[in-house]
Order: sequence, then C-alpha cells, then structure tokens
Amino acid sequence: MMSRLFRASLIASAVLAATPALAQTKWNLPAAYPADNPHSENLVAFAKDVEAGTSGKLQITVHPGASLFKAPDIKRAVMTGQAQMGEVLLSIHENEDPVFGVDVVPFLATSFPDAMKLYQASKPLITKKLEAQGLKLLFVVPWAPQGVYVSKPLATIEDMKGLKWRAYNVGTARIGELVGAQSVTIQAAELPQALATGVVNSFMSSGGTGYDAKAWESLKYFYDVQAWIPKDYTFVNKAAFEALDKPTQEAILKAAATAETRGWKAWQDKSTWYIDQLKAKGMTVEPPSPALKAGFQRIGEQLTADWLKKAGADGQALVDAYKKM
Repeated sequence: MMSRLFRASLIASAVLAATPALAQTKWNLPAAYPADNPHSENLVAFAKDVEAGTSGKLQITVHPGASLFKAPDIKRAVMTGQAQMGEVLLSIHENEDPVFGVDVVPFLATSFPDAMKLYQASKPLITKKLEAQGLKLLFVVPWAPQGVYVSKPLATIEDMKGLKWRAYNVGTARIGELVGAQSVTIQAAELPQALATGVVNSFMSSGGTGYDAKAWESLKYFYDVQAWIPKDYTFVNKAAFEALDKPTQEAILKAAATAETRGWKAWQDKSTWYIDQLKAKGMTVEPPSPALKAGFQRIGEQLTADWLKKAGADGQALVDAYKKM
C-alpha cells in the first residue's frame, strides 16, 4: 500500500514539475534589419515586455538581419504559420495590394506628424486587408525620410540616367525606370555587398539604411530629398494569437502599444543623428538643388497618379481622409 502511495506521489510531483514547461510557449519573430537597427532593438524590447507581462509564459525570439527568412518571405511565413510573428516594410508587398504601398506615394507625407496622420487614416483599411490574410496587426513604426545616395553629384534628374539603381519596392523600381537608370531589386540585408561589388551605385532610402550599409565606403553623395516616410508593420498570425488565453493576448497588445510609441520616438530622435553620421564619415550631405527637386516633384506626380489609378476607390478615399486630418 505504501509503495503504491509513494509511486503515486512521485507521479504527481513529476506532473507538477512539468507544468511550467508545458505552459511555456515559444514564438519566433523574423525581421529584416541588423540587430543594432532601431527597428530590431524595438522588437527585442517588445519581446522582453511580452515575457515580463506574461510572467515568462510566452517567450518571443527575434531573428534580425533576415537570418530566419528573407524580407520578401517574412509575411508569407507568418501567414502560413512557419513563424508566429513578423516585421516587414509593408510597401514591398504593394504588388499584392496597392494600399500596402500608400506610405511610399511620393511627397504625400514627408514629415513625422504627417506620416502619423497617414498611418491613422490608412490603419482601418490595412488592418482589414491583413486580417483577410490571416494576420493581426500589432504595431507600426516609421523609418526616417527618404533621400538619394549616389556615386556622383546630381544637378538635375537627367543626371541619374544610366545609374545602377537599387530598387526594393514598386515605387523605387518605377523611379529607376522614369529616370533612365538600371534598376536592380536588392533588399536591405543584401545592400552592403551590392554596394561593395558595384552591383548598384545609387539608391533611395533613409539615413538609417545608409548607415547600416556603410554607404560612405562606396558612395559620396546623399541628397536629402525627403520623398516619403515608409513604415514597418509588425503582425501576428491571427489563429496563433486567438489560441492564447485572454491575459496573454492582453499582455501582447499592451507591449505592442508601448513598442509603437517607443519606435516613433526613437526614429524622430535618431533621424538627425544618422544624417550627422553620414557627414562625419565623409559623405556630402545636402538638399536637392531647385532643378533636381523639381525633377523629383514631376516624378512624384506621375507615381501618385499611377498609384491612385491602381488603388481605385479605396486609395482615393484613404488619401481624402488623410488630407482632412
């Protein structure tokens, strides 16, 4: 009798000891940018907030630098459950739906306050479209305003003809086409090598991307065009989220709200720092000349018309809502 009781006690103890391990959930969050990029640092802080908010029940591992999935594959990986969460530059998926490219409509929103207004105007529609793909939007964080990195000085838009131009979405590819450059599709993680090997000698991006890629080692000029402010979207597989208990869901949403506020502040604070770093590394940093700016404005008008035509009534309603804010 005592032996049976002893065995039962051991089994019960084993079950109790195993319970915390069984209750712990581990998720993966792939991202496209280096570990020291503000986006990646913000994701790590978000993961720590979730772990603290769930008392360790949910642990999220952030995989920066496109180390788990390449940038164009992250969204699909989360949709199919290969990863539970992910962060992407949503505009790279503009081919799926034109609304995903609203952030990169040239000169529509070129300041952080305007970028926030555009986000608020577009969030309901983008949230709905992501949910139709099985994704739940958690938070959105901007980049710095976009400028042009180039190997030679630019006086007018015509000086861009023949450049080897890095494209990363529909808008940047179209710019290359309109200025007569040779567009090459290259994601952020591949950019340093592409610059070092001469695959490209020009691109449009933020001060942050130029800093990450050490653009000064290959290129000499940065024109602060401030064409648009793109944004990274962090989302979760909707089915995975709904399978969690309510307290865990609430902890994720609370951490997401904190991450969004922290991310916007970080980029506003650091955007000037990145420009200063480019200067310190020897790059010539200056605003575009009136002629160059006028050329970009003409391209912007063409791209805006193209986007509105593709986006249809949804796109027009979104832009109208933004302009009323």
